[in-house]
Amino acid sequence: MKNIRVNAYQVALVFKRGVYQRMLKEGSYWFWKNETVHVYNILQPFVAPVELNILLQDVALADALHVVDVKNNEIVLQYENGLLKQVLNAGRYTFWKSAIVYDFVRADISKVEITENIDRATLQNKLIAPYVRSFTVESHEKGVLYVDGKFVQTLDAGVYNCWKNGIAVLVNKLDMRQQQAEINGQEILTKDKAALRINAWAQYKVKDIEKAVLQNKDFSYQLYVLFQLALREYVGRLPFDELLEKKESITPYILESVKGNAEALGVEVSGFGIRDIILPGDVKEIMNQVLVAEKKAQANIIMRREEAASTRSLLNTAKLMEDNAMLWKLKEMEYVEKIADKISNISINGNGVLIDQLKQILVSQK
Repeated sequence: MKNIRVNAYQVALVFKRGVYQRMLKEGSYWFWKNETVHVYNILQPFVAPVELNILLQDVALADALHVVDVKNNEIVLQYENGLLKQVLNAGRYTFWKSAIVYDFVRADISKVEITENIDRATLQNKLIAPYVRSFTVESHEKGVLYVDGKFVQTLDAGVYNCWKNGIAVLVNKLDMRQQQAEINGQEILTKDKAALRINAWAQYKVKDIEKAVLQNKDFSYQLYVLFQLALREYVGRLPFDELLEKKESITPYILESVKGNAEALGVEVSGFGIRDIILPGDVKEIMNQVLVAEKKAQANIIMRREEAASTRSLLNTAKLMEDNAMLWKLKEMEYVEKIADKISNISINGNGVLIDQLKQILVSQK
């Protein structure tokens, strides 16, 4: 015979010739030589030495164990004293009922949505992270959720988690802020066949994400084409000179023309403008010549106007001098003063009064 001591927090399983007999708790026991005893620490998980179903036929042993069966489409979160200890995959697990408080949360990972009562912090734990897919939609974005290629719902800003499995899950995110499209290098003929190259810009904002993404393919390119066609239509129906005169009316025309079709794309247009109008070399040279000619004509008109005003002033002065002898004398003295400013010495020969002599030199006799 042999003596086996089973201590506190231990359990012994007795086998006779390989056949399970009974479970023993704390105490001292004597056994025959043909009996085998397995002693287990109940603070550790239990690993059955034989088929577990055989052992579970013992009601006392079954009551002393937590038996966790995990299916192929499941995982089980094992908690010890409230803390996540491990994630159990498909299989059978046994734990002794002891001073350790075990909790188990079962999750079906064959579906997409996480419906189990698992908080976000736990989903981000390194033990469970391999089983979870996360998507982040920023505050300026909206998302479109597809499951197995089918549209499910639109997503507002936030963090979204789902189970990682064989189901295809895709989130398309779209910027909902105001955006700008560049419409550059548009070569367009005016009504009078002047070839222009126009660079423009347009501003827009997505208002209906389902229309923009689900009902239209590449909505931004379609919007670009709408602006392009509207610009070509406006420029093509006007001659070049009239186009330059009415360039301020381009923006309201383009916005009104594009508005209806843009709404069908789920987009609201808010602005449009012409950045550059580039002329071909020969047209540019002609325009420069026209500009020079216009400026010369304006200069000639100004000169003629000034000459006419000067002539009228002289005529008025002459009429006043003709009727007023004193004004005539003052005008004579003004001319003498102007000459004196430029001549330092004047030599006068002969007799006579100085003023009379100067008058003879500078002023013709009336």
